[in-house]
Amino acid sequence: MSSATLILSCTDRKGLVAKISQFLYQRDANIIDLDEHVDKNEKMFFIRIEWELNGKANLTDEFIGEFKKLADEIGANWEIKPNENKKRLAIFVSKYDHCLLEILWRYSNNELHAEIPLIISNHPDLEHVARQYAIPYYCFPITKENKREQEEKELELLKEHRIDTVILARYMQILTPRFIAAYPNNIINIHHSFLPAFIGADPYKKAYERGVKLIGATSHYVTEELDEGPIIEQDVIRISHKDSLKDLIRKGRDLERLVLARAVDLHVNNRVLQYGKKTIIFE
Repeated sequence: MSSATLILSCTDRKGLVAKISQFLYQRDANIIDLDEHVDKNEKMFFIRIEWELNGKANLTDEFIGEFKKLADEIGANWEIKPNENKKRLAIFVSKYDHCLLEILWRYSNNELHAEIPLIISNHPDLEHVARQYAIPYYCFPITKENKREQEEKELELLKEHRIDTVILARYMQILTPRFIAAYPNNIINIHHSFLPAFIGADPYKKAYERGVKLIGATSHYVTEELDEGPIIEQDVIRISHKDSLKDLIRKGRDLERLVLARAVDLHVNNRVLQYGKKTIIFE
């Protein structure tokens, strides 16, 4: 049976869960998942509800119109999405393949509720990977002189393929504000969590020389503030004095690929609500 997901936020008050649930109950909806959260400091209410689409609970114009009246009454920001609609992802890569391979492996095993029509890179190195998965691969070499022109070509390609979300799977280029503005809250990045302690080139080498005991990875939405977007997923792993630089790099890459994959999975399943500089994650 098909289903839909509502994600909603508004100022907290009594009876919100009952009011929304009652709306669905009156239309004979079968709720199959419900998760809500209240930020007591901000006095904000957040909820995610998933229900089976059937009869009066289907997403007709009448249903949406009636729900809009309810949402307006409580002053809510909201979005309803049919779950059968898969997001269309474009994966951007450079030369590192670990994050790309993790996503494509899950995609090929039908573990990712999405479509991947294309892969874009600024290097030709990973074209053989795309070929293995029968996904078109487009290479746009980028220099300081042609960056804007190449990004315009990429944006045209994304529009042509009706892309919803861009995944930066270790894409070693900083996107311009124009590109970011074309996909607000729909560009996902991954990086190590050494920042800001070990910025610049060779962060793993610097961390190894410093003798760090903990490393991590962070996946977040991209904003114009570099690496400051709302965080979706993070994880850490212990480092021992017995670990070599090679061990540290391997552990770091393991974290990066898993953290990015989990973030993408949360995003495509409509389990992320962005609120200010933070996210609410409905697991």
